[in-house]
Amino acid sequence: MAIILRLDRVMADRKISLNELAEKVGITNANLSNIKTGKISAIRFSTLDAICRELDCQPGDILEYAADDKPILSDLSGK
Repeated sequence: MAIILRLDRVMADRKISLNELAEKVGITNANLSNIKTGKISAIRFSTLDAICRELDCQPGDILEYAADDKPILSDLSGK
C-alpha cells in the first residue's frame, strides 16, 4: 500500500495513550489500534476529523504517501 499511517508518531509527540485518544475520539481501542498499526484499508473522514481535532494536527501529519514499485493498472493496458 502506498499510504503510510504515522498516527503512532503523532501520538508519541503529543504524549497521548491509545486508550485516552480512543475515548476522546469515540471509537474502540481495537479500531484505533488497527488505525495506528496500519491494519486498515480505509478510514472515515469523520474519524480522521475527530483524530485531527484531538491531536491538533493536519491529516498530512498522520497520512503519508510513498510510491509503490508496482505498475498501475493503466500502465499495463498500454493506454
